[in-house]
Amino acid sequence: MKEWYDAIKEAQSVEKLEDIRISVFGKKGVLADEFAKMKSAPDNEKSQIAKELNTHKNELMNEFTAKKIILQTEELKRAMMAEAIDVSLYGSQSQAGALHPVMQTMDRIVEYFSSMNFAVKTGTMVEDDFNNFEALNLPKYHPARDMQDTFYFKDEMLLRTHTSPVQIRTMMSTKPPIRMIAPGAVFRRDYDITHTPMFHQVEGLVVDEEGKVSFANLKYILEDFLKYMFGDVEVRFRPSFFPFTEPSAEVDISCVFCKGQGCRVCSQTGWLEVLGCGIVDPNVFKAVKYKNVSGYAFGLGVERFAMLIHQIGDLRSLFEGDIKLLEQFQ
Repeated sequence: MKEWYDAIKEAQSVEKLEDIRISVFGKKGVLADEFAKMKSAPDNEKSQIAKELNTHKNELMNEFTAKKIILQTEELKRAMMAEAIDVSLYGSQSQAGALHPVMQTMDRIVEYFSSMNFAVKTGTMVEDDFNNFEALNLPKYHPARDMQDTFYFKDEMLLRTHTSPVQIRTMMSTKPPIRMIAPGAVFRRDYDITHTPMFHQVEGLVVDEEGKVSFANLKYILEDFLKYMFGDVEVRFRPSFFPFTEPSAEVDISCVFCKGQGCRVCSQTGWLEVLGCGIVDPNVFKAVKYKNVSGYAFGLGVERFAMLIHQIGDLRSLFEGDIKLLEQFQ
């Protein structure tokens, strides 16, 4: 039997080892022949011969199993080495990533207001009716709610239609003075070339003692901000209406496409509407139990700014994952 122990130890491949297994353990193998010879052995020796053969059989099987594991492991290592990829090498087709244009624009907006000492506040996307509407001078019967139709849950819970609830929650938990912006995603049931069901806003709020905050302060900060975002543009304020500010204004800039001369984008007016603003309505301060204060607020759509800065024609294309569009901003 010694030669078979040696043969197993010297086997160099799984295939050679399998040949040895058949020669030793097969139906016509060495062990089968040895067990067959027991028939002619004296009866008093059969028991001892069987014991020795079974011992050899078990030991040979253990040798065979151990050797097979060693050979299979070596083969696996050779296969892995042959198929190995050097992940430290630069790929010839590698591409640089980039922020989404909406996030690029959001970062620029936040960067400006942070430099002007505005705190950045965030809040939940699921809001209750009070913080989203009631506290902002939008009672249930108010027709302005129709313009902010949104997605409702049970018990008057809804996806927020603007980031103004962050302002309400901040005022309810903080004493003036307040100087903050609230960036984040908001939701409305709109979907066309200039609207999507989900978009991003940045809203700002400044509150201080009565008489310390005026429309002149608001006008200065917004004119400076818009020149920071769009360069050398003209800025105008048009009287408008918002339930949560009084007086209120829409803010326009001279068209960045035609430089105020009139084109298809600005409907030949030379102006583009970019945000809304105003002095905080007293009813809002009443809802948050503020007294003897004054303040201003403003709000803008980040996608609107991204479209103007990058000259994107359809708002919906920002959310369709079009690589040909997005790779332009790398």
